[in-house]
Amino acid sequence: MTTGEPRVVHRLWARLPRPLDPLRSIKVKFGVVVVVTACVAVLIVLWGYPLGFRARQTMPVGVLISLGVIQLLAHGMTAPLREMTAAARAMARGDYSRRVRATSRDEVGELAQAFNRMAADLAEVDRQRREFVANVSHELRTPISALRAVLENVADGVTPATPEVLDSALEQTERLGRLVTQLLDLSRVDAGAAALDLDRLDVAAFVADVVAEAAAGHPDAAFEPDVTPGLRAVADRDRLHQVVANLLDNAARHGPPGRPVTVTARPGSAPGGLVLEVADEGPGIPPEERARVFERFSRGAAPGLRAGTPGGGTGLGLAIARWATDLHGGDITVLDTPGGCRIRVTLPPRTPTLP
Repeated sequence: MTTGEPRVVHRLWARLPRPLDPLRSIKVKFGVVVVVTACVAVLIVLWGYPLGFRARQTMPVGVLISLGVIQLLAHGMTAPLREMTAAARAMARGDYSRRVRATSRDEVGELAQAFNRMAADLAEVDRQRREFVANVSHELRTPISALRAVLENVADGVTPATPEVLDSALEQTERLGRLVTQLLDLSRVDAGAAALDLDRLDVAAFVADVVAEAAAGHPDAAFEPDVTPGLRAVADRDRLHQVVANLLDNAARHGPPGRPVTVTARPGSAPGGLVLEVADEGPGIPPEERARVFERFSRGAAPGLRAGTPGGGTGLGLAIARWATDLHGGDITVLDTPGGCRIRVTLPPRTPTLP
């Protein structure tokens, strides 16, 4: 027998019918097995009497047939457990593609379905982990390589240490610092070590501070705040700052130079709520990409969202914005607009944190 033949036999054996699958209780299945085997043994003995066979002759035959019936019925009951054992061993080797045939409706079937969901979740986590490591390595390598090239040219005397060259090195250093800061934020997200420090904010003053900071980092962009006079809201200043700053940075990088980036703040539908919107006149985000732009390292597929371009983002800003919004119990979404991109953040009413 070749190596492949046992595998074929195993697959065929695994595909045998499972007549007890419709039953919803494992205890009922055990009862059915006992009753069926007893009935088979009795029927074989009764069948032998008219033919002249004594019980001592027909009883062994009945026992053997009963064992065959038990094997067939028990196979369907225990097959998911054997499949889960094999799948768990495969997961230990890093293979998360194995699934269990979950056709029964009893407790074992429910366990098999839960196992399949767990396997799918682990496969997704493993995929995200691999992508995360690959993307972080790429993002860290880009500014480090550029900074190293600049410093090597200066050290070798190829390039003089002019203010322009030093500004280029400083820009790469700042980009590296932003990436490290964002990765630290995301590590706190994964660890669940992020609590809100809620306080009552003067929204106009808050937006003015964030816009001034964004304008310093993007001197070519034109930021236009539009805040309802006297607007106040309860939020964590630092987390909300992350939301607005990342949205402004995203809009400034993807919008045309010199064109306005508008920041709108108005009261929410519920008293004490807050609605923030950031809009630019860039290429916008295609509808099929809008659900993915808030994922880590996702930059979308529209023009202007290219990876690796000078001044390009890390693909973490919108993911952090969504995380900070979720902490507030709010919602962040990309709106349908005729042109450009408009992202809305909605925060529900909150109560300030007591000292």
